[in-house]
Amino acid sequence: MPKASKILAARVDELIQALNFHNYRYHVLAAPLISDAEFDALYQELRGIEEAHPALLRADSPTRRVGGGVSAKFVKAPHPAPILSLANAFSAEEVRAWYERLVRLDDRVEQAGYVVEPKIDGLTVVLHYQDGQFVRGATRGDGLVGEEITPNLATIRTLPLRIPVPTSAKLGRAKAAAKWKKGLAGPPTAPHTLVVRGEAVIYTKDFEAMNAGLAAAGEEPYVNPRNTASGALRQLDPKLTAARPISLLCYAVVEADGVQLDTQWEVLQYLRAMGFPTAATVERCADIESVIRYCEAQAQTRDQLPYETDGIVIKLNDLRLAADLGFVGKDPRGALAYKFPAREVSTTLQDISVNVGRTGVLTPGALLEPVVVAGVTVRQATLHNFNYIVEKDIRVGDRVLIKRAGEVIPYVIGPMVAARTGAERVYQMPTVCPSCGQPIERVEGEVAYYCVNGACPAQLTRLVEHFVAVLDIEGFGEKLALQLVQAGLINDVADVFRLTKAQLLAQEGFADKKAQNLVDSIGATRERLVRDGQLGRLIGALGIRGVGEVMANDLAAQFGTLDALSAAGGEELQAVSGIGPSASQALADWFGLKRNQQLLAKLKGLGVWPEAANRRQAQVADTLAGLTFVITGTLPTWSRDEAKAFIEAHGGKMTDSVSKKTSYLVLGEAPGSKLAKAQSLGVVVVDEAGLKRLGETGQAA
Repeated sequence: MPKASKILAARVDELIQALNFHNYRYHVLAAPLISDAEFDALYQELRGIEEAHPALLRADSPTRRVGGGVSAKFVKAPHPAPILSLANAFSAEEVRAWYERLVRLDDRVEQAGYVVEPKIDGLTVVLHYQDGQFVRGATRGDGLVGEEITPNLATIRTLPLRIPVPTSAKLGRAKAAAKWKKGLAGPPTAPHTLVVRGEAVIYTKDFEAMNAGLAAAGEEPYVNPRNTASGALRQLDPKLTAARPISLLCYAVVEADGVQLDTQWEVLQYLRAMGFPTAATVERCADIESVIRYCEAQAQTRDQLPYETDGIVIKLNDLRLAADLGFVGKDPRGALAYKFPAREVSTTLQDISVNVGRTGVLTPGALLEPVVVAGVTVRQATLHNFNYIVEKDIRVGDRVLIKRAGEVIPYVIGPMVAARTGAERVYQMPTVCPSCGQPIERVEGEVAYYCVNGACPAQLTRLVEHFVAVLDIEGFGEKLALQLVQAGLINDVADVFRLTKAQLLAQEGFADKKAQNLVDSIGATRERLVRDGQLGRLIGALGIRGVGEVMANDLAAQFGTLDALSAAGGEELQAVSGIGPSASQALADWFGLKRNQQLLAKLKGLGVWPEAANRRQAQVADTLAGLTFVITGTLPTWSRDEAKAFIEAHGGKMTDSVSKKTSYLVLGEAPGSKLAKAQSLGVVVVDEAGLKRLGETGQAA
């Protein structure tokens, strides 16, 4: 055998061993050591080698098998037909290539149409009914033989123990039948034998509630819904299964005596008519480009689904055509799984860093071996807090599972304990601040650890970043904050207003125009703060622990000046709505520090001393009190900040998202999705002129 062939054969052997091992870990033990994305990558590599070199295709290759094995602790349950998996596509180009292959095989494909369904991340189950009675349930197993778990499946409340079940108690069977296939005499009745394929799944809200209950009881929470459902359904004691909030979604008829189902859409309608739960997000598409658009749109909104999903299943709607097309290895040609970019992957935790925030809070971060998650290369992830590391027993060197959902920062779910080699080391909690070397403290009753050194360089940089962001100083970003702190030009946030053009010109990256623009921007911010009485904005920018935008504005409205707020006692502070003992103590502590009093004096000396409108004026203009506003689109004459200032000056509040609590949606040009949501909830919509009338008269029209 040539050397190149020997190398390929060795790689094939390595891949087969790895895939069989990970199949066993996933399907039998429900304790995977790698993520789905990593398994897919290994599988695709093996399949690519076999396609390019058919002589290397072995009888024991996972590409010739359907799935995992059967646990020895369960009775074997043969399936009446193979319970197959699907080939995967990871891009629009791969979906088009699949379509083109089908068209070359059979020109009927061009007119067949498609049904697209969510690829639910659960445990595949096969349900057997005899004369309408649920008699047996099994896992998928290796696709030919599964594990019988009938008593466990019977505990799932959404699984019908007898069919048919009317789709609605009010609708009744007769009307349900009218929705069924045209020409069918009478309501659908249960055939002598019916075998249905579905997915056992735990809904996200149920999973979170279950974990919250476990945490409250001092028990270890579960890592993800799929493994939790799999483990629960494969318990020997059905009572343990019943204690988990497992649901069911069905999508295929494996066998049905005397029932002719011609399309996948009819299959779904039939299942619903018989009382089986099915996914709500299912669509029919006329052509492949519509399918691709749907898949790409669903990838962007996957977080809105009530359960975990890792892709879309694309099926030819014509079942007879799909059957005629046959199979490629173990994969039916008539269906394809479009996989979303992976959000859960495993990688190595190389080290744990410690970040110091603007309030002195120390936050641990994971330094990872680079890995692609949801299309983004990730090198760092959050570990939440030091208690989280201890509770999850996360060790440096661990193989860890990380997740990135939406646009949020990736986080470590937990360690893959079974992958440990013994070389991992337990993390040691730091005793001093990594930035300034001063001892750290923990506030009683809190999980956070703090650096209490007010001169800590890391805190100052974060505080300056926060200060300029809240004040919206144009041209002043995070990198510049770090640069000017390191240069010694900023020793507290007041120094932002002392920066001169000459100082900036001495810094790297500054030319005459850039320096002048920043000085002008800082001057304009000072003028706006004072002119518009934006005391709340300044309070929020100071970085007082626990004081966000709403609380800062409430404090400004109550006390009017920083002098009055600084002198306020605990009772006066707690008289403000939303301020409790913890927040009032944080405020008292902040204003009680000598260095903070010096900072306030410095701001006052620099003319950065806004005063809120007096309380009498606020009462006169309180026409929007108790109302909540959301803005969408671009307003004709006002910026968003100006509209917000108007709303708050008249006693109203502005939020970013539409809900049932929203009083008015303010509509501008090129509105986003907020308009449709507002209309669906019956929220009143006004334009800029209507908002002005509301503020002036209390009436929108």
